Amino acid sequence: MLVAEHILKQTFGFDSFKPLQREVVQHVLDRRDTLAVMPTGGGKSLCYQFRGLIFTGVTVVISPLIALM
Repeated sequence: MLVAEHILKQTFGFDSFKPLQREVVQHVLDRRDTLAVMPTGGGKSLCYQFRGLIFTGVTVVISPLIALM
């Protein structure tokens, strides 16, 4: 998890994860398909950006926010 905490600090400027973010990011780092249902302000966007920052290749994110816009 040290890689995730380093990216969290260097890229996003945060010292620690919000509740449940750590678990979601760990699933992503384990290369598992992940569905994260979190409340507004829960930090979902940070969770799905980790995949694109850490691994090479294409990251597909399906976000209901776009549909609401």
